[in-house]
Amino acid sequence: MTHPRRYEPGDAFLARLRSICLALPEAAEKESHGHPNFYTLKVFAIFGGVVKGAHDDDRWSQSVLVLPTLLRREQALADERFFVPAYYGPYGWIGLDFRAAEVDWDEVAELVEESYRNTAPARLVKLLP
Repeated sequence: MTHPRRYEPGDAFLARLRSICLALPEAAEKESHGHPNFYTLKVFAIFGGVVKGAHDDDRWSQSVLVLPTLLRREQALADERFFVPAYYGPYGWIGLDFRAAEVDWDEVAELVEESYRNTAPARLVKLLP
């Protein structure tokens, strides 16, 4: 069963996120469950999310989901811009809502790189500065 697209292909937030993600070694993009996913062997970032019990709400449709370290996760969830995404949250993932405040793209790049380091093969992580 094909999932409906849950984003606009020309979204400016997606374009900026895509440039950050695809700059990482051997990163690629695919659509899964209606969202752009960025991956190497495993997914390290997803554009758009939902929260448990609110699957039809588009409030988090312009967000990024990442897998941070445990410490970063705890710190982030104390900030109202972050949320626990449905499906991924129980595995340590968090979401950053791009519409909650002005986006700090340096922060987004750090979060994406941390998630990449937590999911990519060691040979690719060694290619990072």
